[in-house]
Amino acid sequence: MLLKDKIAVISGAASPRGIGLATAKLFAQHGATVAILDLDESGAQRAAAELGPRHRGFICNVADRQSCRDAARAVLEAFGKADILLANAGITQPLKFMDITPENWDRVLDVNLGGVFYLSQAFVPHMRERKQGSIVCMSSVSAQRGGGIFGGPHYSAAKAGVLGLAKAMARELGPDGVRVNCVTPGMIQTDITGGKLTDELRAEITRGIPLNRLGNAEDVAGAYLFLASDLSSYITGAVIDVNGGMLIH
Repeated sequence: MLLKDKIAVISGAASPRGIGLATAKLFAQHGATVAILDLDESGAQRAAAELGPRHRGFICNVADRQSCRDAARAVLEAFGKADILLANAGITQPLKFMDITPENWDRVLDVNLGGVFYLSQAFVPHMRERKQGSIVCMSSVSAQRGGGIFGGPHYSAAKAGVLGLAKAMARELGPDGVRVNCVTPGMIQTDITGGKLTDELRAEITRGIPLNRLGNAEDVAGAYLFLASDLSSYITGAVIDVNGGMLIH
């Protein structure tokens, strides 16, 4: 088991068909005890219970600095340590450039970029004290190609910000034994895309993917597992593409 005796914290992992919960399940299979953080407290607790009795769910609004600090305190009180942090929580809005309001901009940047920042700030002091830790951040192919199918320009900007933030964190935190990496998924079938993906659109997207299929949550979970485990112990500041070849660069 790759994560035996590890405590893994995953934000945004309450959604039944989401990447976060798929990752939580995979981590649990590899021996980790998982703390699920989500804005939906009851959903986080249900998801944790689905994994087994040793796992826990906690409320956390990643866009709020104090909420992240409170969640970190609760996790450390419950488990005594945190070895892995997956800043996975995110939202998207399919808006055109001129349709983005200040409220849209703030919301998408606050959750997708601010959430990585605040959540990492909450756990980094503990990881620094222990001289070890792996932080994995959720970005997107949208950041690399300048736009996505279900995310507007503000989403691309937020996810590009995650790439820059994670690289800067990797450089600063490396001497403390803390690794920071990113995952950039392409078109992944989750609850976010489920209701918007028509058969015609699916066929059109698939034609541009060399592996000839859309991704699923488990595809991303595998990349998360690699970056969280000691298999990647000499990797930091890296970006792992999980897009089936949609973007090759």
